[in-house]
Amino acid sequence: MAKKKSVNLSVGRGEKRSVKQGGGLTAKGRAKYNRATGSKLKAPVTGKLKLEVKMLREERVFVLGLRVGQVQEGKLQDVGGNVN
Repeated sequence: MAKKKSVNLSVGRGEKRSVKQGGGLTAKGRAKYNRATGSKLKAPVTGKLKLEVKMLREERVFVLGLRVGQVQEGKLQDVGGNVN
């Protein structure tokens, strides 16, 4: 079995970000890693998509509450039966 290539990435050379900056690889670091290993790393997902996913999740929870019949006079109830 062949060993995987080890790629040395450095904060000082601008190939990755420091922990204070949130960590992760920069575009330069991804390019170096992809060249060395033959992989196809992609850029990270931005915060905008995370917000859209959160909104869809909240909408789904509300709709499921309506289907289950946890609604009393147009208000959603939590699991304990308390009206919000």
